[in-house]
Amino acid sequence: MILSYHPCFEGEKNLLCAGREPGADDLGAIRAADAVILPQGCYRSLYEIAHNNCKHVFPNFDARFKYKDKIGQIQLFREKNAAHPTTETYINIKTFSLNNGEMPPRPAFDFPFVFKFDWGGEGDHVFLIKSPEDFLSVIQTAKIFEKSGQKGFIIQEYIPSENRSLRVVIIGQTIISYWRIQPDIESFSSNIAKGAFIDFDTDPELQKEAVKSVKDFCLRTGIDLAGFDILFSSGAAVNTPLFLEINYFFGRRGLGGSEKFYEILNREIIKWIDRIGLSKRHL
Repeated sequence: MILSYHPCFEGEKNLLCAGREPGADDLGAIRAADAVILPQGCYRSLYEIAHNNCKHVFPNFDARFKYKDKIGQIQLFREKNAAHPTTETYINIKTFSLNNGEMPPRPAFDFPFVFKFDWGGEGDHVFLIKSPEDFLSVIQTAKIFEKSGQKGFIIQEYIPSENRSLRVVIIGQTIISYWRIQPDIESFSSNIAKGAFIDFDTDPELQKEAVKSVKDFCLRTGIDLAGFDILFSSGAAVNTPLFLEINYFFGRRGLGGSEKFYEILNREIIKWIDRIGLSKRHL
């Protein structure tokens, strides 16, 4: 029996767990299932119940929940020897001060460098730090966030990349790559939400290198549904794909919109069901 928690994929049995924690009925259904299909937005509690009580679960969110947010992703990149910008991670202001002294703060890198809070997406809470004044300002903002319970940030070397980043999307065994190019030279972010445009065709050899690196990374981590942000340094002699972030929620404009995304996702789920030896007759 195929049990689906995804509202856009119909299994033999269908449940929703949006806005609630899983309960006894969910545990019973999961234990009776041959495979469980989960939505991108599932709680950690639902994923753990599914993972611990059913042999086959899609997507594989092991890395998502073990290596949480930006700090966790840097740890994962380090453990898997994935090339990425030189980065320092801090769980709070206190650990930063112990390493860098009290105010005024001493940066870990020469200016400019990048400051990222441990949370956020689409370029939010990411800053290009050009001066000591910029740095002091963002540290003061971090102190304000900590008072509300939000803490943690990373400091990262700035990679000149001609105002573009490469998005590599993994959906099962389907891989789609495209550049996000920021036409505003005064803007730091290459996110589509910040005005970047999509380019599928430029530098196909670089795209091929990035896709190869992402495929290898996914084989070693089990990730099968995510959008990877990749940078190539415009100042480097060798074109090495640098892992920037993993997005388990990602925009769909580069995929042709939500309808196209769900079409690909449904197709890949069915192929996954075949690969694990469960017939399509379950559906």
